[in-house]
Amino acid sequence: MAIVAMLVAVACGGDDDDETTPTPADNGTPAASATVGASPTAGAAAYPVTVTDLLGRSVQITAKPMTIVAISPTAVEFVYAVGGTVVGRSSSVDFPEAAKAAKDIGTAYQPNFEAILALKPDLVVADSVIHAQPNLRQPIEQLSVPVIFAGADSYQNVLDGLKLMGQVLDSEETANKAIADITKARDDAKAAIAGKQVSAVALIADRDNTLYAAKDASFAGDILAQLGITNPAASQPDSGPFPGYTVLAPEKMVEFNPDFIFAITPAPKPAPRLATLIPQIPPFKGLKAVTSNQVVDADVQLFLQAPGPRIVEAFKVVADAVKGSSN
Repeated sequence: MAIVAMLVAVACGGDDDDETTPTPADNGTPAASATVGASPTAGAAAYPVTVTDLLGRSVQITAKPMTIVAISPTAVEFVYAVGGTVVGRSSSVDFPEAAKAAKDIGTAYQPNFEAILALKPDLVVADSVIHAQPNLRQPIEQLSVPVIFAGADSYQNVLDGLKLMGQVLDSEETANKAIADITKARDDAKAAIAGKQVSAVALIADRDNTLYAAKDASFAGDILAQLGITNPAASQPDSGPFPGYTVLAPEKMVEFNPDFIFAITPAPKPAPRLATLIPQIPPFKGLKAVTSNQVVDADVQLFLQAPGPRIVEAFKVVADAVKGSSN
């Protein structure tokens, strides 16, 4: 397994050089909902509106937010997916292209609160997965502006986050269109591989040469589950520091012998891709996924660092790989 060290020698992670793998999730968070604070007449604004965010917090939005800071890649993508824009964003954001012009306010894991307040936002969008941790949640909640939490570690969270942002930005029609597109993408992908009896694991590696396999409670694992693909790692006990993932010993990987491996490389290029390294690891050379050339280089943003509306693309990646196989 020492070869995996090459992969993780470069600092990695979505928004923080010290964050290499998924962050703790708040599984089972309630879906977003909204209650109109006043009954608007025809042609009147939809505000004030009270929404319930993905951490179950009730937040009143008194007027349509115009100056928004979003402090994770997922939060940024939620805003743009319903037609909004941001003036501040976390440092690793590079999608959509328009968001790159926004002010860098630090990483998702170490936001610069002075930089956030200097932008005089009327809304801060935090991440209900990354920022659920008390050491991040508490200072964010203490900001002197309305804060909502919207993140994703599952397909359902993506839909909930879009619904929430549609309510907050008075763009429910746009949000509903995005939700419909994602639902269709999931259903189309599932139909494309109907009848395929295949197994798959989604893998990441850390700096200590340890492999982790996604369980159903992770974003990557939930994508496999949504498409009806058997994930032998799903039944493994929680282990390691990362919720939703299980430590995967080489002998267990050999026992699983999956038809497909979706290899996620947290480290940026020029670090070698995990999909390239796996076939070189001696215990893995005889795996079905290796011998049939079904080790897929899965985009780190789609499957790990920026889970969100681009789940449409993630479904397609998995379906395209599976439907082209002989299984």
